[in-house]
Amino acid sequence: MKKQITVYCAGGTLSPTGSNFLVEGFEKTFIVDCGLIQGSQMAEYTNWDPFPYDPKKIDILFITHAHLDHIGRIPKLVYEGFTGKIISTPATMDIARVMLQDTSNILGSSESGKQYNLSLMYNDTILHRVFSLWDTVDYHKAYEIESNLSVTQFDTGHVLGSSMFVFSYKNQKFVFTGDLGNSPSPLLRDTEILPKDTQYLFMESVYGDRNHEEREDRTEKLKQVLNDNYKRKGVLVVPIFSLERSQEFLFEINELVESGQVPQMPIFLDSPLALKVTDIFKRHSKDFKKEVRSKIASGDDIFMFPGFKKSVTSEDSKSISHIQNPKVILAGAGMSTGGRVIHHEKQYLSDKNNTILITGFQTPGSLGRQIEEGLSKVVIFNETIAVHAHIETVKGYSGHRDSDHLVEFVEPAVESLKKVFVTMGEMKASLFLAQRLKEELNIVSHVPQPNEKIILEFND
Repeated sequence: MKKQITVYCAGGTLSPTGSNFLVEGFEKTFIVDCGLIQGSQMAEYTNWDPFPYDPKKIDILFITHAHLDHIGRIPKLVYEGFTGKIISTPATMDIARVMLQDTSNILGSSESGKQYNLSLMYNDTILHRVFSLWDTVDYHKAYEIESNLSVTQFDTGHVLGSSMFVFSYKNQKFVFTGDLGNSPSPLLRDTEILPKDTQYLFMESVYGDRNHEEREDRTEKLKQVLNDNYKRKGVLVVPIFSLERSQEFLFEINELVESGQVPQMPIFLDSPLALKVTDIFKRHSKDFKKEVRSKIASGDDIFMFPGFKKSVTSEDSKSISHIQNPKVILAGAGMSTGGRVIHHEKQYLSDKNNTILITGFQTPGSLGRQIEEGLSKVVIFNETIAVHAHIETVKGYSGHRDSDHLVEFVEPAVESLKKVFVTMGEMKASLFLAQRLKEELNIVSHVPQPNEKIILEFND
């Protein structure tokens, strides 16, 4: 006798953002992630369309990690009637608290916020309700959903607290990876191994069609960019993600400055959110890799070094322009879709002595993608800005596994896998990875379409 389960792809297919998967067929109905769809804006207008399911009928929401494209629509879900449990690791919940507060402040007062009445769902009252529903479960601790169905979280090494959810129904496993880390990370433990008896796998594919440069190359490139900026007496602007990328950069710059590989200069972290997240990192240092925990135990403040300056208020941010060059500005957001970095790019893009350093995936349509692709002019705040600054890219800083390592991740479960569903990537990345899995591992793989319903079969 077979039991059929339906997975409805409500988001995260043919796109690296908007992760949202509905699982029906058990006694309890649950979803994995509830993220924002992002592109040229922090939140595309399609986010405010009705969910393709009734939030009141969802029993549990499982959160893989605290990036906005995985958590950003939770307030909307709760506003529209969700009263079930939210489950994640402790670190994910703590980070989500500051990420959603920041998002609420931005969306509630934005132009689209006024157009779509977002202040009704993105406010302190709704956020209080969100976190009253939130429970945490540690890695490797099974959480019983119902009789014969449990779930266990394994560390993906993507960001602090990130998990893949391994669901087990009568010892038959299906897995949602969330985002898989670009291991080895400077700070985090390596991505854990996919259970060998996995039958169905829903996996990410952000870098499914390309590989990163070697980690040693990326550190050398960072050192070179910092030294070149110092010699030119320029301004190095780094659009940076508040979660993980900021902390990795601080850690690696700490190493370079304290070892004398780059000269001391003012280095600003111009992101209140990144500063808050960094404090959370310090509280959850038990989730760091062993070598980093040893550094901390020896008394090293891994996020502090000569020349480092915190920029908290908007006045602090504005005052950076009065500091003599050379200097470095790490500012959010990572794809230049909002935040303080846009103001710095507007000010510094047109000077040939300056540098913009792109450090991760840039969503199509975003200002970051336009700069990365070498446009000679960009529009910022309705003003056309000529691009004369040096544009440098370091792909090795991506928090995502690349194509070779995504294939490697799947290998342990080759014997048991019935099907792999390649999700959370642009179409060409997902299709390329699916083809590699078929050709190299002889695995049946499929790239789901938006709103596709997928049937999983289990022995009952």
